[in-house]
Amino acid sequence: MTTLDRRLHAHRPDLADARLEGKVDATRFTAGTPARIGTPVADVHSAPRSDAGMDTQFLHGDAVRVFEQREGWAWVQAEHDGYVGYVSTNALADTDFTPTHRVTAQRSFVYPEPELKKPAIAAHSMGAAVSVSEIVENRGTQYMLLASGGAMIAGHLQPLASHQEDYVTVAEIFLHTPYLWGGTSGFGIDCSGLVQLSMRMAGKTVLRDTDMQADSIGTLIDPAETAVQRGDLVFWKGHVAIMLDHEMMLHANGNTMTVAREPLSDAIERIERLYGRPTHYRRP
Repeated sequence: MTTLDRRLHAHRPDLADARLEGKVDATRFTAGTPARIGTPVADVHSAPRSDAGMDTQFLHGDAVRVFEQREGWAWVQAEHDGYVGYVSTNALADTDFTPTHRVTAQRSFVYPEPELKKPAIAAHSMGAAVSVSEIVENRGTQYMLLASGGAMIAGHLQPLASHQEDYVTVAEIFLHTPYLWGGTSGFGIDCSGLVQLSMRMAGKTVLRDTDMQADSIGTLIDPAETAVQRGDLVFWKGHVAIMLDHEMMLHANGNTMTVAREPLSDAIERIERLYGRPTHYRRP
C-alpha cells in the first residue's frame, strides 16, 4: 500500500477516509459527514487528548469532514487545506450554517446587539467566516447582524468572494502578534500560519506546514541569479519568512516570540548557528 502523509490523508489502522480505499490498509472506511467549526478558534491536536501536540488551528466557519466522534473528540479533515487532526467536539457548530462574509480585521468583536458600548460576547480572528443576515446602522456605525445572533462591525467584514490584493500587506497587519506554535489566527500565529492566512485572505489556498509550503508554493528562485523581492518566501528547515523588499523580511518567530521585521542578512547569520542556512527561496 502507498505511504501517505497522515497530516493530509485521514487514515489509521482501524479507520480511514473512504476516498483512500485501495490506497491504505484499514479495518473500516467511512465517507465522513460535513460540519463547520463553531468556536472562534479550534485547536487541532495530533491525538485525541488535550495534552497532545497542537499541530494547527481551524477558524470559525471552516468546513470540515468528520470521520469519527468519540469521548469528546472529533477526528476531522479541513476542506480548505486538507489538514487532518483531532478537535474537541465542542468546537463543532451545533447547527449547519452557510458563511457569507469573512473577517478582515486582525481581530473583531461580536456584540450582543448593534451597540459598540455593550460588552462583547465573543471575538473572531481575521479569516473567520460568519453568516450575515442583515445590515443595520446605529449612531452612524454600520453593523452586520449574524444569523447565529450578535452583531459585528460592518467595516471588519467582507463578502467571501472578495479578496485582498496583496498578501504581504495582509501579513504586515500581524506585526507584533504573539508567536504561537501551531497558531493560525490573530490571537497567536506561527511562521507558516502567517503565510497561509495572509495568502488565504488574498484568495490563494496553500498548504499548512513549512515543509509542505517549501515544496509547493510558486516557483523556486536562485538568489544568486534572481534578486529577492517583495512577496518572495525564504525557507529554512522548519521556518519560513516573507520578504517585504529586497532586504527586509517579516516572520513569526521564536526568537522574539512575535511577528517581527528583521533584515534577511541578520536572520541568515543568526539562524545558521542553530539550524543552518536557507534551504529554499520561492516566488508565489
